Amino acid sequence: MEYRQLGASGLRVPALSFGTGTFGGTGPLFGAWGTSDVAEARRLVDICLEAGVNLFDTADVYSNGASEEVLGAAIKGRRGEVLVSTKTGLPTGDGPGDWGVSRSRLIRAVENALHRLGTDHIDLLQLHAYDAATPVDELLVTLDMLVRAGKVRHVGVSNYPGWALMKALAAADRHGWPRMAAHQVYYSLIGRAYEADLMPLAADQGVGALVWSPLGWGRLTGRIRRSSPIPAGSRLHDTAQFAPPVEDEHLYRVVDALDIVAAETGRSVPQVALNWLLRRPTVSSVIIGARNEEQLRQNLGAVGWALSPEQVARLDAASASLPAYPHTPYHQQEGFARLNPPLV
Repeated sequence: MEYRQLGASGLRVPALSFGTGTFGGTGPLFGAWGTSDVAEARRLVDICLEAGVNLFDTADVYSNGASEEVLGAAIKGRRGEVLVSTKTGLPTGDGPGDWGVSRSRLIRAVENALHRLGTDHIDLLQLHAYDAATPVDELLVTLDMLVRAGKVRHVGVSNYPGWALMKALAAADRHGWPRMAAHQVYYSLIGRAYEADLMPLAADQGVGALVWSPLGWGRLTGRIRRSSPIPAGSRLHDTAQFAPPVEDEHLYRVVDALDIVAAETGRSVPQVALNWLLRRPTVSSVIIGARNEEQLRQNLGAVGWALSPEQVARLDAASASLPAYPHTPYHQQEGFARLNPPLV
């Protein structure tokens, strides 16, 4: 397993990490993802650790905290071998204090997460979504307090707009508070919006990307093609309403290219899609998920090899889409290429 720095922080993370949304799954969304109990979760953790995957990502909203509880039980007795990442900020109830990242809510959320996980610290705490109601200084001084208390080691965000992330980074620098080391983002061959604004920000400010749903919400598993409808048993029947949208023709164009590259490399479509992401700028770790051991071992096969430049170019071309203003490709005009050199 390759290990990378998480942005500009000192934390080293595996190129592949494991998302535990399938642990203890209940409800229309998480129940469709998976329902791993403690015994199965422990087996999946075993396989991850054997492969060098030691970062496990969860959230308090995953099955109303059940994911954290099952993960905590699965890593019991080997906490020193793993890194735990969890998220908070999304609504966990209907009360006025059940959402956001105010000081009182954030402190309570961390204490509850520590209890469910059965640990005394969180390696990476991420704010699950931007909370416009909480002043950035209140948020950051609370995170500083949690870090100084040893309850949180590193901090990050998820699904943040670029301006809000930059505002938090600037305030952290100004006051000496903890900087956001990570941004957990949606990024895939059928969802490349991250590249327009958030990727240049991450490269400039040293924020590592943790990629969620790298297979486009299950659309890049190799089971969906032009001639094939969504197969029976696919979670998309139940969860498509929650997924980032994608036009059918764009999806099929990407899958066509993936099929060609998969045949050339002798790898599966998901392995090719994951390997492409692993070579993208600012990506610190790609979060894989699995409902069972077979899926996990398949996804782990995305590392240890590399696509050729020609194969990367084919996938780039097939997945390219026109970004929104002001990120439209005015660089095609004279002068803009010099003003906006490509990231490496």
